[in-house]
Amino acid sequence: MERNIRTKDKFKLKKKRLLDALILNNILKDKRLMKAFMDVPLEQFIPEKFVNVVKLYEDVPNLFYYDEQNPNKYRTISAPHMITIMLQGLSLTEDDDLLILGAKSGYIATLAHKLAPKGEIIILEAHSEIAKLTSENLKRLKLDSNISIIVKNPLNGMPELSPWQKILVTGSIEQPKIHPLLNQLDDNGGVLFAPIGPEFVQMYTQILRQNNEYFGKKKLQVKFSPLITQVELDEIELITDLDDYEIIDDFNKVNSTLGQFPTRVQIKYTSDIVDNVTPESHFKIESIDKEQQKLVITYLKSIELTIKNLKKEYNIDKCFNYVEDVEIKLEDLKKFKKLFQIKIKRMQNILNQIRAYNIIRKELEKKKLSDDKILNKKVEIINKQIEQINNFLEILKEDISNVKTLY
Repeated sequence: MERNIRTKDKFKLKKKRLLDALILNNILKDKRLMKAFMDVPLEQFIPEKFVNVVKLYEDVPNLFYYDEQNPNKYRTISAPHMITIMLQGLSLTEDDDLLILGAKSGYIATLAHKLAPKGEIIILEAHSEIAKLTSENLKRLKLDSNISIIVKNPLNGMPELSPWQKILVTGSIEQPKIHPLLNQLDDNGGVLFAPIGPEFVQMYTQILRQNNEYFGKKKLQVKFSPLITQVELDEIELITDLDDYEIIDDFNKVNSTLGQFPTRVQIKYTSDIVDNVTPESHFKIESIDKEQQKLVITYLKSIELTIKNLKKEYNIDKCFNYVEDVEIKLEDLKKFKKLFQIKIKRMQNILNQIRAYNIIRKELEKKKLSDDKILNKKVEIINKQIEQINNFLEILKEDISNVKTLY
């Protein structure tokens, strides 16, 4: 016990020295981020076997993943000065919704949550093992209700949950591949921050969207590993639940068209426009009355009832109707999202998963139930769907409670 206390005190002292150095070098300027660095224990995001007490809280990257079978497959949490540049470059406000591409063990997302505690943060990670490690970190630190992680090709972003006030790219990305991401930004001052360029050298670039205009500022030259490798793309194909089945064309169409945008945008590069443009408030309503509160609670309770009915429903067509009903209500609630801090993006994401499981179930119904493999898969899919429904209900319960006590 005494040894642990001494270690924590040592880490705290090293952390303070590190932050002092970042401040003296005119890198760390945001007081909120200073506090976040002090509050969030970096060592909690690194497996014990990789914790290097000498390097910890030095201004260097920290290894958190290493594949012994493939030494080229390793991952680090970026150096503190780079994390500072990333998060300050986003100019996060307390209710921003943030999409992070690349997990970095959850450390950067946790710091970001300290800056945007009322927003929703979703991480997209291509590597399933890293996603699992990150998820475990977030659960252990009781942050999984604030930060979600999804195994998905991060290059696609999440257009179905857009707009995003902020998008952070934590690995190198080539210029043409940022265009679909830019279209997912909030058109009222949304910001993307990314290391853009070929594999060997990139420019960390800040891009701001105002209406349908994009203004870019190249911040500094960096060298990041690729956001996603071809091997990881192949792995994503292998781990998907849909692999063993020919899913109906409608599902493929839904996935390919959700939130679809034109892909090419023109970026006007400049030296000062991004720093000088201040985004407007995310919502127009300035005052709140009891009627609004009652309306939101009514919507949430109606969704809760529908989801509970969905949980008990065996008729797949009726399940689709329930999902559609919830989707419509969530769309109606979007105008109150920021005002009442409703986790709409998390609910929409889970709802998409529930819909996907419905589609798989419908396909499985066409198979011969005498086939044990099909029967077992059907049970597995139903259990996964129920798990997601329970997750949805937990979020609803929390949101209803929050709305009741907010005002």
